Amino acid sequence: MPQSNNKQIAKNALALYFRMFLTMLVGLFTSRVILQALGVEDYGIYNVVGGFVSMFSLISGSLASSVSRFLTFELGRNDITRLKSVFNASICVLLGLALIVFLLTETFGIWYLNNKMVIPEARMTAAFWCFQLSLLTFVVNLINQPYTAAIIAHERMDIYAYLAISDSLLKLLICFAVLHSPIDRLIFYAILLCGVGLLNQIIYVIFCKRKFEECTFHLIFDRSLFKQMFGFAGWNFIGSSAAILTSQGSNLLLNWAGGPVVNAAYGIANTVSGIVATFVSNFTQAFTPQITKRYAAKEYDSLMQLLIYGAKYSYFLMFLMALPIMLTAEFLLNLWLGQVPEHAVWFVRFIILGNLFDAISRPVVNAKNATGNIRNYQIVVGGILLLVLPLSYVAIKLGLPVESVTAVAALISFIAVLARMYMLRGDFPSWSSRVFMRAVVLRVLLVSAVAAIIPLVAHIMIPAGWTNFLAVGSLSLLSSVLCILYLGCDTSERNLILSKCKQGITNFKAKLSR
Repeated sequence: MPQSNNKQIAKNALALYFRMFLTMLVGLFTSRVILQALGVEDYGIYNVVGGFVSMFSLISGSLASSVSRFLTFELGRNDITRLKSVFNASICVLLGLALIVFLLTETFGIWYLNNKMVIPEARMTAAFWCFQLSLLTFVVNLINQPYTAAIIAHERMDIYAYLAISDSLLKLLICFAVLHSPIDRLIFYAILLCGVGLLNQIIYVIFCKRKFEECTFHLIFDRSLFKQMFGFAGWNFIGSSAAILTSQGSNLLLNWAGGPVVNAAYGIANTVSGIVATFVSNFTQAFTPQITKRYAAKEYDSLMQLLIYGAKYSYFLMFLMALPIMLTAEFLLNLWLGQVPEHAVWFVRFIILGNLFDAISRPVVNAKNATGNIRNYQIVVGGILLLVLPLSYVAIKLGLPVESVTAVAALISFIAVLARMYMLRGDFPSWSSRVFMRAVVLRVLLVSAVAAIIPLVAHIMIPAGWTNFLAVGSLSLLSSVLCILYLGCDTSERNLILSKCKQGITNFKAKLSR
C-alpha cells in the first residue's frame, strides 16, 4: 500500500472525525430540543412525512452513486476531459430527475398524505406544508450531489468536514428559533431546514467552481456517457430502492401499525444509530476514493488488503461504541431526552445491530461499484434487502411487537453481507471470499461474542442507574479493546497498533513537559 496514500487516508480520517465529534454533540442537543419544542406527535409527523418524500431518493440515490463512481474513476485515470464530461452529464441528469420527482410527489404523494397516513385531522394543514417544504429541500439536496461527489472524489475531506459542521451549527440555531416561532412550530421548523439546504447548495457550488476545473456547468448531450451512467444507475436502482424501502418503508409500516408516536420512537432510534454509524462512516469515507482509484489503476493486491483492513476495522470502531450503547440504551435515552417514546430502546438496539453488519459491507459495496459490473450483484443483493418489508408486514400481522420490524432488518443485513462477498468473486484477481470470510467475518463475530459476555452479566446483575451505566460502559470498553487486540488482530497488526499508541503517549507527554 503506497505510503503517500496511507497518509492521505489518515489525514482524511482525522478531518472527518473532527467533523463527527462536533456534529455528534450538536446533533444530540438539537434532537432533544426539537423533540421538546415540537412534542412527540409533531416530531413523529415530521419524521414520517419527511421520510415519505425521502422515499423518492431511491431513484436519485442510484444516480448519485453513479455520479460519484464515474468522477472518482476518471480521477484515478487522470482523464480531465472525460472528468468534465461526467460532471456536466450528471448535472443534466439530476435536473431532469428533480422534475420527475417533483411531479410524482405532487400527485401520488399528496394523495397518500391525505388518504393513507395516520395523522390527526387538526394537524393535516401543518403536515401538508411540511410535505411541500421537505420536497423542496430534497430537490435542492439532489441537485447538490455532483458538487458533493467532486469534493469527496478529490479527497478534500477537510472542506467536507467544515461544511458539515457549518450545517450542524445552523441547525442548532434553528432549534432556538423554533422555540420562539411566530407561526406553527412544525411549519416553521420545515421552513428553516429548507433555508439551510438552499444556503448549503450555494456554498458547495461556489467552492467547487473555484477549486475544481471540471465543476463548470455547460449543457451537453453525450449519448454514450449518458448510456453508461444510466446503465450503472439503472442496476444500482435496485440496491438504492431496497435501502430506502428498508428505512422509510419501515417508517410507513410503523405509522400504519402504531401511528405518529411509534414514528417518533423510530426517529429517535435512527438519530442514535446515525451517530454511531457516522463514527465509522468517517473512517470508511476516508478510504472509499482509494478503493475506486486502486481498481482503476489495477493495483489489485493493494485493493484486497484495503478491503480486508477497511471492513474489519470499520466494524471494530463501530463495535467500541455500539456495545455499551446497546446495553445501556434505556438509561442513555432517559438521560438524553427525559421523555422517551415507547419502543425506542429496542429500536435502538436492533438498528445498531444492523449497522454493525453494514459496516462490514461498505468496503465491499464500494469495490463492486468501482468495477461498474453490478447487474447480477444488484439483482441478488437488492432482492435480498427487499425482503425486509414483506417479512416485517407478516411479523406485524402475526401479532409480533413493532420492534420485530427492526429485528427483521438486522437479520437481512447479515444475510446481505454473505451475499455481497460471494458476488464480488471474479471481479479482480486478488479477491477471495474465503479469505475475506476468515479474516473479517469470523473474526468480528468471535470478538463480538466474547467481548459481550462480562458487560452483559454486569448489566443483568447491577441495578439500573449510574452505577450500572458506569460499570457496564467501562467493562464494555475494556473487554472490547482486549478482544479486538488479541482475538481480532494478528501479531503484526497488534504490534503496529500498540507501537502507534505508545508513540502517541510519548508525543503527548513531550508536549506537556514543554
